[in-house]
Amino acid sequence: MLGAFVRAFRTPDLRRKLLFTIGIMVVFRIGSFLPTPGVSYPNVQQCIDEMGSGNDLLGLVNLFSGGALLQLSVFALGIMPYITASIIVQLLRVVIPKFEELHKEGQAGTAKLTQYTRYLTIALAVLQSTTVITIARSGQLFAGCTVDVIPDSSWVTLVIMVITMTAGTGLIMWLGELITERGVGNGMSLLIFTSIAASFPTAMWSIAGGNNGVTKFVVVLAIIVLVIALVVFVEQSQRRIPVQYAKRMVGRRMYGGSSTYIPIKINMAGVIPIIFASSLLAIPGIIAQFGDQTAGWVRWISLNLAAQDAPLHLALYVLLIIFFCYFYTAITFNPDEVADNMKKYGGFIPGIRAGRPTADYLSYVISRITAPGSLYLAIVALIPTIAFVILDVGSNIPFGGSSILIVVGVGLETVKQIESQLQQRHYEGFLR
Repeated sequence: MLGAFVRAFRTPDLRRKLLFTIGIMVVFRIGSFLPTPGVSYPNVQQCIDEMGSGNDLLGLVNLFSGGALLQLSVFALGIMPYITASIIVQLLRVVIPKFEELHKEGQAGTAKLTQYTRYLTIALAVLQSTTVITIARSGQLFAGCTVDVIPDSSWVTLVIMVITMTAGTGLIMWLGELITERGVGNGMSLLIFTSIAASFPTAMWSIAGGNNGVTKFVVVLAIIVLVIALVVFVEQSQRRIPVQYAKRMVGRRMYGGSSTYIPIKINMAGVIPIIFASSLLAIPGIIAQFGDQTAGWVRWISLNLAAQDAPLHLALYVLLIIFFCYFYTAITFNPDEVADNMKKYGGFIPGIRAGRPTADYLSYVISRITAPGSLYLAIVALIPTIAFVILDVGSNIPFGGSSILIVVGVGLETVKQIESQLQQRHYEGFLR
C-alpha cells in the first residue's frame, strides 16, 4: 500500500491532485484558528481551559468544525450548515414535487438542486452564526466562565461577526467544491475528515496524561481499532440482488441479454441517523440551560436526558437511531422508481415478475436489511460512549460512533478513488 502511494506521487497529474487536496486542507485548518473580529482570543482560551463545553449539540458542531466553534474562529460553523442544507433539500424531494422532477432530469436538475443547497447553506449560516454569538454573549457557551469572550457587544460588532462567520461557511463550501473538481475524493467529506482527525492527537494525549493514563490510552486505542474493524467489515458488506436484462433486436443488432446486480448496503443511511438522534437529544439540554437551574424539571432533564450515561438517554438514543435509519432509508431508496427503471430497460429479477411484484420484493429486502443495519449503527454509537464513560474519559472522547463512521467511510472512498486512477497506469494498484 505504501508503494502504491509512492507511485501515486510519482505520477505527475495524480501528484498535482494530491498536493492540491492537501493544500486546501491546510488552508481549512488555518482558518479554524483565525479569530472572528470582536472576539477576545485570550479570553476564549481561558474559558476553554477552565470550563470546556458541556453542551452536546455544540460539542457535535465543534467536532465537525475541528474545534473552531469553541474558539469562535472564522470557520466556527464548519461544514455543518452545508450538511444540514443538503439533508433538508434531500428530504424536500418527498414534499415538493418540483424537487423530485429536478432530481429526475439528470445533470441539469442536479445542478439546480446544488444551487438551492448553496443558497440554503448561506441562510442557515446566518441563522446559526446568530445563535452561536447569542449563546456566547449570554455566557452559555462556556457556562461559569468569569471573563467575557465578546468584550464589545455593540450591534456593529455583532453584525460584523455574523457576516464573517457566514462568509467563512461560504468559503468552506467553495473549498470543498474545489477539492471535488480538481483534487481527489469528495471535498466536503474530506473537510469533515480533516476536522475530526485534527482533534484526535490532542484528545489521546490528554487521556495519556491523566490518572492511569497509559492503561487508559491502550484500552481506548484498542476499542477504537476494534470499532474501526467492525465498521470496515459492515460498510464493505452488501446484498447483491441479481438482475437479468432480456435480449432485443434493434435493426440487425442484438442488445441486452446481460446480467448484473443491485448492490444494497447493510447501512444505507450512513451516519445521518446518529447525527439526527444526537441533535434531538441535545435540544432538551439546551432548553434546560436557559431555565432556572434549581427547578425540578431542569434537574430531571440534566440527570436523565442531558447525561450521556443515563439509562433513559441511552435507550432514547438507540430508539431514535433505529427510527431515523428506517426513515432515511425509505426516503433515499425508492423501490417503485427502481422497479420502473428496470421494467423500462427490459430488466427483471429472476423469479420475480416486473412491475409491482419487483417493487414489493425490493421493499421486503430493504426492510430485512435495514433491521440489522439499524442495530449495527446503534452498537457503533454506543460502544465508544459506554466504554469511555466506564473508563472515566467522557470529557476527552476522541472518537464517537458518528466520527468513526465518517473517518472510515471517507478513508475507504478516497482510497478507492486513488486506486482507480492508479489502475489506469499501474494495474497492480493497492492490492497485489
